Amino acid sequence: MNALHPATVDELQGAVAQAVADGTPLEVCGGASKRGLGRPVEAETRLCLDRLSGIASYEPAELVLTAGAGTPLAEIEAALADNRQMLAFEPGDWRSLLGSDGATPTLGGILACNAAGPRRIKAGAARDHFLGFVAVSGFGEIFKSGGKVVKNVTGYDLCKLMAGSYGTLAALAEVTIKVLPRPDESASVLILGLDDAAAIAALALGLNAPHEVSGAAHLPASVAARSGISPVASAGTAVTALRLEGPASSIVFRMRALRDLFAARGGIAELHQAESERFWREIGSVHPLLPADGRIVWRLSVPPAAAAAAMAAIGRTLDATGFYDWGGGLIWLAAPADEDGGAAAIRAAIAPNGGHATLIRAPDALRAAVSVFEPEPAALAALTRRVKDSFDPKHVLNPGRMHRGV
Repeated sequence: MNALHPATVDELQGAVAQAVADGTPLEVCGGASKRGLGRPVEAETRLCLDRLSGIASYEPAELVLTAGAGTPLAEIEAALADNRQMLAFEPGDWRSLLGSDGATPTLGGILACNAAGPRRIKAGAARDHFLGFVAVSGFGEIFKSGGKVVKNVTGYDLCKLMAGSYGTLAALAEVTIKVLPRPDESASVLILGLDDAAAIAALALGLNAPHEVSGAAHLPASVAARSGISPVASAGTAVTALRLEGPASSIVFRMRALRDLFAARGGIAELHQAESERFWREIGSVHPLLPADGRIVWRLSVPPAAAAAAMAAIGRTLDATGFYDWGGGLIWLAAPADEDGGAAAIRAAIAPNGGHATLIRAPDALRAAVSVFEPEPAALAALTRRVKDSFDPKHVLNPGRMHRGV
């Protein structure tokens, strides 16, 4: 595959403009760590944004950072750590999940995929921290949106549109994000031995209590046993976890309150600073489902109250294993890589409650054959095509990445 590596926004504009003139489709990527997400792109030329790299502006006092879209995420996180700050939406490292261990996650790629980890239930998604950008559209034109302050949005908030568009609308050159202070301490309360329904109810109770829970996950026993955290793996039972972050004195008080709240529901254990941080990195990277013995991996979004029933319905049809994040609103599921990868059974199980399913890891042939993202109703599919045509009328940017023919 041919590869283009523009180093400036003008070079990026020239590359896209030439592709538009020639009718040459482009596979847009940053560090290629998420090439396996979505459908295989229908293009023979790769537009790599990795040279559009480097932190252009960082104002810790203002909680704002601007960087090239191809800036490695590790560079961003190191700069933030020096100032005890963080990306509050907590993007997970999916390289092992996607089989891209040698690749480099980039800030632009994280935003383009709207990736967010366990703290999403408290801090929001990547799009909620995306303040502005410079990009090149499928017309081959440079355009900007947003700015360096939260209230700088007038008219259409294009950051919300770009986040989660997987590079199908524009090639990001530079992005501006909001950052937040890093918590002083982290700890987690573990409730042992709950079945799925009881665990989801416990997570809801914890999230609705006034204790500022910033992570809420449930691992069935078979999944918990795969954890690299000794108290979790050696529990020999299901593990339901709630994370607390903040000043040490506050965490001590809130941990005691959660222990009292759940005392009658099962055995209680605790994870403190290092183990708690490692555990939630595991959840964000989907480590408890790895290795998956060649299985494919789905990401299901469901109403938390319906999560346990949805898993039970899927289990009656498929030999599947999984765990819950976001208080039950997110299910990570490993299923056999047969025929449609369980797409029909999974989507039938979650449809009654308005959920949606995304195929995250699967062989190229399967990702090309089934709907990777939730199939859209006719009216929404028509709107998707109109939006695509408005930004990329010749469909040169990541064609087919999200939906066939778009």
